[in-house]
Amino acid sequence: MDVSTINYLAVVVGAIAFWALGALWYSPVLFSKRWQKEVGITDESIKKANMPLIYILSFVLMFVMVLGMAFILSGYTPEEITWVSGLCLGALIAVCFLATTMGVNYLYQRRSVTLWFIDGIYMLIGMGIAGIILGIWR
Repeated sequence: MDVSTINYLAVVVGAIAFWALGALWYSPVLFSKRWQKEVGITDESIKKANMPLIYILSFVLMFVMVLGMAFILSGYTPEEITWVSGLCLGALIAVCFLATTMGVNYLYQRRSVTLWFIDGIYMLIGMGIAGIILGIWR
């Protein structure tokens, strides 16, 4: 693993893209009302939450996820890193680690399969986009 090859600007841009997708994904345009129903959060409780802190911390966590993917990609040769390999790695991580971890937690928390699909597909698309960015912008 050669971490000197990591493009940290690409990691930041990948995390921003992942976060921006979440802003759309969990907005009224897509899944906010259904997601709120599934987790039991009301509009009033959202207004009372420290949303700036939540946004900042969620971005930091997404940055860590994308950085982890960049660390994995640093083990590949430059010729092996393409937008396709980035997409595939992002999808693999999302399906085999993120969505499955959420699935186990949701089983014990008695959460719905609908919530698992909303959150899991978000992770799949978000990590895929971040992987594409890392693959293109080495």
